[in-house]
Amino acid sequence: MVDPGPSLDRSVRRLAALLLLLSLSLPLLAATPVEVKTVRIWIAPEETRLVLDTSGDLSHKIFALSNPDRLVIDVENARLQSSIPRPEGQDVVLVGLRSASMGGDRVRLVLDLKQAVRAKSFMMKPNDRYGHRLVVELEPRGQESQAGTPVTPRRAEESRDATAKKPEASVKPKSLVTAAARVPKELVVAIDAGHGGEDPGAIGSDDTKEKDVVLAVARELAALVRKEPGMRPVMIRDGDYFISLGKRVEKARRQQADLFVSIHADAYQDDSVRGSSVFTLSHRGASSEAARWLADRENRSDLVGGVDLDDKDNVLASVLLDLSQSATMEASLRAADKVLSRLKKVGDVHKSSVQQAGFVVLKAPDVPSMLVELAFISNDEEEERLRSAQNQQQFARALMSGIRDHFKTYRTPGNRAARTSEREARKHVISRGETLSGIADQYAVGLSELRRINNLADDQVRTGQTLAIPDS
Repeated sequence: MVDPGPSLDRSVRRLAALLLLLSLSLPLLAATPVEVKTVRIWIAPEETRLVLDTSGDLSHKIFALSNPDRLVIDVENARLQSSIPRPEGQDVVLVGLRSASMGGDRVRLVLDLKQAVRAKSFMMKPNDRYGHRLVVELEPRGQESQAGTPVTPRRAEESRDATAKKPEASVKPKSLVTAAARVPKELVVAIDAGHGGEDPGAIGSDDTKEKDVVLAVARELAALVRKEPGMRPVMIRDGDYFISLGKRVEKARRQQADLFVSIHADAYQDDSVRGSSVFTLSHRGASSEAARWLADRENRSDLVGGVDLDDKDNVLASVLLDLSQSATMEASLRAADKVLSRLKKVGDVHKSSVQQAGFVVLKAPDVPSMLVELAFISNDEEEERLRSAQNQQQFARALMSGIRDHFKTYRTPGNRAARTSEREARKHVISRGETLSGIADQYAVGLSELRRINNLADDQVRTGQTLAIPDS
């Protein structure tokens, strides 16, 4: 047998040296600190979002301190490369923000708070606009009690009666029904401007941001709804801040919305594609949402179409939810069809019929909902159209006309719009920039008839002038 001798010893020594070098280098590689490039604050009316842009994944922990209220964020193996921003005065949560090095590559951020908060933190993976991000969402602890669970008018009446002196049992139900019948109900239109804050949405070649143009159209639409007798607008987002998709739906339900309209601007890699589209919830999206509601104890105890599912067995709860969803989807489709018909009159449409998809913002089981893609911001001509204040008003008028058409044929019993006479309701006060032809289109009436009923010799109108609107 051949003795390997010195050659084996040399191989063993080389292998040992390689293993030793590898064991020494791995901790050095692992210890390379993650850079915190920027720190950003986004303020919304009901919450504050802190975003740390980082060079990679990082480990962190958060904990709260009281007297005074503070939130501490400890970030491991990181280096802060950014200055710390100052909170703005209207921030409902933050007083100040400061940082400190805790030795080595450990960074501590301390958030001085105006009140105790519920905090949620999570890492976000890179996308086409941002790299790695650590997001911390802060919401006042009192927010939940302020927001509350959606309550129907009947339940609100019962809760008020519970604190008052109780009448005789035989009288109470009758008095409640009579009172409810006498109180007109405004139609609530929830208007959702898509994206916002750190999420700009699609961006056109001329740097037009979707979040900006859809907010402009949403505000125009809210102004029109506000003028409409028996209707009230609710702006889901009325500034440049981020709201999660789930919270958009929650806000609409909390306000007992009769219709939810989410406004967006589409984009596609082919810049010749153009036109408006309207979407409602698909059956597949509805089925997955129903399963989530039935599995979630918190949602089961919520009101779905005015029915509390918490005390129902699974089969009955499933049937009740299915009935609620079916009615909601039917109403959504009717409303969306009316809006699409109006959009066809003011420009191109991408699809000639209402489309269906599983968008999260369409999933409220008891609020008829639609998502409107106004135009393709990736198309240069349509991008310019979206930027124009005049065209933004035109989009808003088309949406308003579709909403009005829907509620003419599908009204909630007892609402003010249904009970107001046409003579009382159909008045219009002219705002700056409005034209007679635009008003005729808004109310779906003939221009000549509009001139005749108001004794107008021409199409000239003035701001503040009140017009009578004839029957369409």
